[in-house]
Parts: sequence; C-alpha cells; structure tokens
Amino acid sequence: MSRPERKPPITRASFSWFAQIQTRWHDNDIYGHVNNVVYYSYFDTAIAGMLIAEGGLDPWKAEVIGIAVENGCRFHSSLAYPDLVTAGVGTAHLGTSSVRYVIGIFKNDETMASAEGHFVHVFVERASQRPTAIPPRIRAVLERHRLAEQA
Repeated sequence: MSRPERKPPITRASFSWFAQIQTRWHDNDIYGHVNNVVYYSYFDTAIAGMLIAEGGLDPWKAEVIGIAVENGCRFHSSLAYPDLVTAGVGTAHLGTSSVRYVIGIFKNDETMASAEGHFVHVFVERASQRPTAIPPRIRAVLERHRLAEQA
C-alpha cells in the first residue's frame, strides 16, 4: 500500500497578517531546537496580537472573549534560538460564534513554513462562558484576513 503524498508547507503568500516573535534561549530543548509545545505559544501570541491590534480586543475587560477549543500543528523543519519567527495568521472558516485560524510559522526570511497549525476559537460571554456571536469589529478583521489559499 502506498502512502499519500504529504501536502507541501503553506507559504507566506497565503497570509495578509503577520506577527514577529523572537525565539528565546529557553525555547530550545535538549535536542537543540524549539520544543514542539512552544509552537502553540507562538500561535496564541500571534492570534491575540491580531485581535488586539486590529479587532480592538481588550483581553482583561472585554465582555466577549475567544476560548480555544481545538488546535493542532504539522512540522516541516526545525527552529532554534536565535531564529526570528514570523507568524502568518489567516481565517480558514468563520461561523457565527467560532473561527478556525490557520497559522504559518516562518523561520527568519524563509517563504515556506517551518510549521503550520490550526486553532479554533469559540467566542463566549465572559460572565456566562456561553457561546455568543463574534463581535462586529473582530468579525470584520477575521473577514479581512481570510486565507489567500485554503490550508
């Protein structure tokens, strides 16, 4: 039985929003590269940066917040301190109360992702923790950053 071909890494051209994240000394593990769990921190940092900078999210006071309900990562090549990470964030699916982001993690100036992941937020009322509609300003940002090519 033959294996299906592995999908190639996503490219920078797929994204319209980027965050730069400097790797840190303690991101490296004993094998000399960024540990796999750190990539999830990069995803979260990039998404939060977009929602705060463009969507006006106040993570401390907003009545509606996004709660992570699912995430995953596919690795293509290693990162290591002191690499500079550029995280591209795009919207792959947008529902009434949920969004599925795709995040590309790019090493230094490379155009092919070292890793790519997905992250699903469900927007909830902070007080009740019950799902609610995505706030209009945030929805506009998510619409604006739909992926150029679906990942």
